[in-house]
Amino acid sequence: MTAQEEQAAPADWWIFHATGQAPAAAVELPEPPPWRRFGGTPLQPAPPDDQRATLRRLGPGEVTPQLGSDEIAIVNAALVLRRPLLISGPPGIGKSSLAYVIARELGLGRVLEWNIVSRTTLRDGLYTHDAMGRAQAIAAWQAGLRDAAAQGAEAAADPGTAPSDRQVPPLLGDFLTLGPLGTALLPYDRPRVLLVDELDKSDIDLPNDLLHVLENGSYDVPELVRDAADTASVHTSDPGVRAVLRQGRVECREFPVVVITSNGEREFPAAFRRRCLPLELRIPTREQLLAMVKRHLGERPRGTEDLVDLFLQRVQAGGTHSLDQLLNAVQITTMGGFQVGGNGRTLVEMLLRDLAKGR
Repeated sequence: MTAQEEQAAPADWWIFHATGQAPAAAVELPEPPPWRRFGGTPLQPAPPDDQRATLRRLGPGEVTPQLGSDEIAIVNAALVLRRPLLISGPPGIGKSSLAYVIARELGLGRVLEWNIVSRTTLRDGLYTHDAMGRAQAIAAWQAGLRDAAAQGAEAAADPGTAPSDRQVPPLLGDFLTLGPLGTALLPYDRPRVLLVDELDKSDIDLPNDLLHVLENGSYDVPELVRDAADTASVHTSDPGVRAVLRQGRVECREFPVVVITSNGEREFPAAFRRRCLPLELRIPTREQLLAMVKRHLGERPRGTEDLVDLFLQRVQAGGTHSLDQLLNAVQITTMGGFQVGGNGRTLVEMLLRDLAKGR
């Protein structure tokens, strides 16, 4: 049975069907199990959307079927149980795109991306504190007070004089920015979608450091816990959007949809894997690749079939290849005036090169 045939008979409890189509009305998620319920406050406004980012990832129209019923069931189980989804598979086969499919199909707004490198720490994902910027702002504020005092104590002490901007001390929240993980854990009425991309590239300690946050759906910002103010308005990972925190604590109301990708470069600790639902993606079939090309380019240019066959031959030969390479090759080689022979053949070889060879 093909993936398309499997998708024709969805289970009754599914809320996600891997079509990637935006819903006409908000999709309601079932109640979480008792052990995955949270009560964070204050409630945050609905997040913004980012249609251009989604369009770049998925292309226009309905998503090409790539998941069978078993895979779709795993995604739905992660949604119902409020557990992270750990997606593994070769590089470039669309693992991270699944986060965008879920967000668009369930109407969950802008995807928060946390791209992992070897130096990434848990705090990078939670929040950053611009301590240097705050120190400079405090120094400027203090200089302003001294200038005001030098201009005359009577004018500075006049209760009818409104204080100038330089007389207002800099607020700590102005120098704090919540990271993608920290923003996803804010108390929204509906879950945010968080993409943790290529976690296997992280330092060995990061998966273990994530355990507490993923289990409890909360964290503290120590700088705000120590601050005298009861509330603080901080920046978030959504452009131009701020959030109000109380007593330096963040707790979600709806646990975010966490999509973690891995290229299989190393294994994760058992304690981490226990908290995630595993999903392995495979290389798309020939028919799926042809459909993807048509969706992204709006047509299937002449010569696409030959490039898809060449791409699959190289993948099956054991090389490391990305779907981006195929799209780039189709885009270039189907332009008017392109000649496959001579220099054109060299260009095709370069575009579809084995990424595992480092050149």
